[in-house]
Amino acid sequence: EVRLVESGGGLAQAGGSLRLSCAASGFTFGDYVIAWFRQVPGKEREAVSCISEEYGSKDYLDSVKGRFTISSDRSKSTVYLQMNNLTPDDAAVYYCAAVSGPFCVRGDILYTHWGQGTQVTVSS
Repeated sequence: EVRLVESGGGLAQAGGSLRLSCAASGFTFGDYVIAWFRQVPGKEREAVSCISEEYGSKDYLDSVKGRFTISSDRSKSTVYLQMNNLTPDDAAVYYCAAVSGPFCVRGDILYTHWGQGTQVTVSS
């Protein structure tokens, strides 16, 4: 059974940092692309970042470039999202998602496995 478990969300002040973790199990880590999405109530879910561990490629939403860094630890089957210089606009529920394949994709409908989400709150 494929499982994705997020952790690391919480409350941060504007300008602060949080690191999200996505622990994956039930599949061969390198065969999947893993992405972070976020969603605010009343808005569509948006792709924040994606990593292809096998090809070493990464993708970022324009608004987080230079502030967020995605990385992976194959030995732990875990993907991280380091979020620095947070703003209130970054507040959302963050989801980890996975899809089999070599390349990052942004459409949420393309992802076949999802975690339960973790709340990120940013105070101004």
